[in-house]
Amino acid sequence: MTSLSLSLARGTLTSPFKRAGRPGATLPARHEVLPAHRIAPGPLAAYREVCGFSGTSTLPLTYPHVLGFPLAMRLMTARDFPLPVLGLVHTWIEITAHRETRPTDELELIVYAAGLNPHRRGTEVTMVTEARIAGELVWESRSGYLARHRTETGARSAPSGAADRTAPSSPPGLPAVAEWRLPTDLGRRYGAASGDRNPIHLHPLTARLFGFPRHIAHGMWTVARCLAEAGHGPGGTSGIRSVRADFRAPVLLPSTVTYATEGTAFEVRGGERVHLTGTVTRSD
Repeated sequence: MTSLSLSLARGTLTSPFKRAGRPGATLPARHEVLPAHRIAPGPLAAYREVCGFSGTSTLPLTYPHVLGFPLAMRLMTARDFPLPVLGLVHTWIEITAHRETRPTDELELIVYAAGLNPHRRGTEVTMVTEARIAGELVWESRSGYLARHRTETGARSAPSGAADRTAPSSPPGLPAVAEWRLPTDLGRRYGAASGDRNPIHLHPLTARLFGFPRHIAHGMWTVARCLAEAGHGPGGTSGIRSVRADFRAPVLLPSTVTYATEGTAFEVRGGERVHLTGTVTRSD
């Protein structure tokens, strides 16, 4: 958590000197690594509580991403990273568990930048996080982060190595399953559990500095809460092997949103506005 706070501070200082969309920009080739370690039970318990995970001995599918996020921030705020971290928008995430992981597992985390792609609204970078146990790849995530700037190509984004794929879309009018009332302190509670204390999530005043009318919920909290809700069905969360989520619009705090799902698809919406869409894959 300390390194994440330092990275946020460094990003504030380095961002004004970077220009998204610069021709010939390249990504750093290095990997950030956190050696194999035991997971601290206190933060994990707080994370489970704020996201709604319960009744399982497995690690929440989203939690290795949280553990690896300080490494991603260290990389994205480095001097040789081509995009300014201030203003980067998390646009999508794909997570795959190759096998179940447990809180007692000693995870080695590896984070690297896999691709820099043109997007109709700017430039999108794909960040990869891997979790390994004794060298075996047991879990991985890929995330898209968008730096907005003027473009002339109108290109659509594509995850690195998957240019022929399009983001999954949920069928219109998914049936509502649950209603969530999100309190004004949700961002601070999730920030305390995850270490992600980005000012846009903490308070209306700090969020307004970045152009938001009020503070907003963490996107990764929204994904985790959806998985926790999906885990109430047959198989629980331990039966979910992968998820793809696309962030459509920020969730202002406080607010009331609806979780809707049918089959493998899910979405979070507030009134007619869709905030997040996604799909899950369960094990056979």
